[in-house]
Amino acid sequence: MNIAHLLRRSAQLHAHQPAVLQGDRVLFDYQTLGARTAALAASLRTRYGVLPGDRVAIYAANAPEYLEALHAIVWAGAVHVPVNYKLHAKELAYVLADSGARVVLVSEALHPAARDAGADPAATLVLGSADYQHAVQQHGAPMPVHDRAPDDIASLFYTSGTTGRPKGVMQTHRNLLAMTACYFTDVDDVLPGDAMVYAAPMSHGAGLYNYAQVLRGGRHVVPMSGGFDPAELVQLAATVGQLTLFAAPTMVHRLVDHVRATGADVSGFKTIVYGGGPMYADDLRTAMAVMGNDRFVQIYGQGESPMTITALSRAHLADTTHPRWPERMASVGVAQSLVEVRVVDAQGQPMPPGDTGEVLVRGDTVMPGYWNNPDATARTLQAGWLHTGDVGVLDADGFLTLKDRSKDVIISGGSNIYPREVEEVLLLHPQVREVAVVGQRDAEWGEVVVAYLVAGEGGPVEDAVLDALCGEHIARFKRPKVYRWVEGLPKNSYGKVLKTELRG
Repeated sequence: MNIAHLLRRSAQLHAHQPAVLQGDRVLFDYQTLGARTAALAASLRTRYGVLPGDRVAIYAANAPEYLEALHAIVWAGAVHVPVNYKLHAKELAYVLADSGARVVLVSEALHPAARDAGADPAATLVLGSADYQHAVQQHGAPMPVHDRAPDDIASLFYTSGTTGRPKGVMQTHRNLLAMTACYFTDVDDVLPGDAMVYAAPMSHGAGLYNYAQVLRGGRHVVPMSGGFDPAELVQLAATVGQLTLFAAPTMVHRLVDHVRATGADVSGFKTIVYGGGPMYADDLRTAMAVMGNDRFVQIYGQGESPMTITALSRAHLADTTHPRWPERMASVGVAQSLVEVRVVDAQGQPMPPGDTGEVLVRGDTVMPGYWNNPDATARTLQAGWLHTGDVGVLDADGFLTLKDRSKDVIISGGSNIYPREVEEVLLLHPQVREVAVVGQRDAEWGEVVVAYLVAGEGGPVEDAVLDALCGEHIARFKRPKVYRWVEGLPKNSYGKVLKTELRG
């Protein structure tokens, strides 16, 4: 089944319900969104020659047109390639060449970068342009949704490429439909009047959650800023209401700081789903105290199993009386309903509860492989299991706690040190706002622990103070050998800290 059937269905079933908003202004209802999407799909086919299975790239910041562009591509039976809009032209050129994109849909501000990357002007359509407006107007009979098999590719998602050339993750219609089913069973229900606000990039996880909202006729809100602004989100929560937000932990941190500083009303926020990086325990306690302990859900996933490995439900987070609540709060929850999760040793054998190993996952959400990269596929998919490269531990109740990416583990003097454990401790100090711990080469120890810190109010503190703090919570050998105070940590467009840059 083509996942575009979700929009086709809602265009009929929820025809006059508001679908797309810019700020708090309704632009289209579902009937109109469906008609524009079908017309754009027909234009891709007749004007640009896009055939089923062809790749069509979207290189755009968040915009109202993004949603219809995404659905029009799969409506036509093609494969959408959502590209991080902050990529350099050289990086974009690689993605366009590797994917073999036939057409590029681009926002006006990024049009020059697309040209620099080698996009064919005759196969480039600028969102919102006069040509685009003509493309979304129906000319003749509506184009039906092109039939696709469950294992046909719907999306080609390129990984961040922090460890080399980005890889194109093949996400099938089955993968995305299973992901959508898991949203309802493990993350949140979508109720009448709910609204998803796209403050994080629609090219990434936030955009993937559109399918659940489309299926239930939810509203899709693109902020006027096109991105993340805490004051704007608070205002939208008040005027739009029933707001659901997917955000990286750094975004949650900034939103909570704003609410705490202003005393803003948060009753218009329904659900805040966080993921894409570690949410430290102390930050989560603060967030729940400020925003309410029944608004948060955590998900853990990868592009290779989009948004669907584990989930920590609002019920588990809100159950503060549970004797293991502190441990559960620090976990990433339990396996989502349509996947299996296990932790294995170096030989691939399952580890008993409480032992640390690599996290593996299998199920209908797991990709069939990487585009044009059989070697990477063979390394990552083994005996039906996706090897995530993450290190974690399962408890007896099935809660998974991540330690780190396997590549981030620091081996010092023959002992494994997990950076997140050290980061959790350092963040207990009120003058440490952000921290990233990495390993750096050392002739004597192999690697030593180095902490990069961003100061909060009051400025940096002495190394001895942080040493004493670590001494209260973790073994001596895990303490950083070096503390480096910096103005900010390097991050990608989604807010993930780029530890490769810190390692130098």
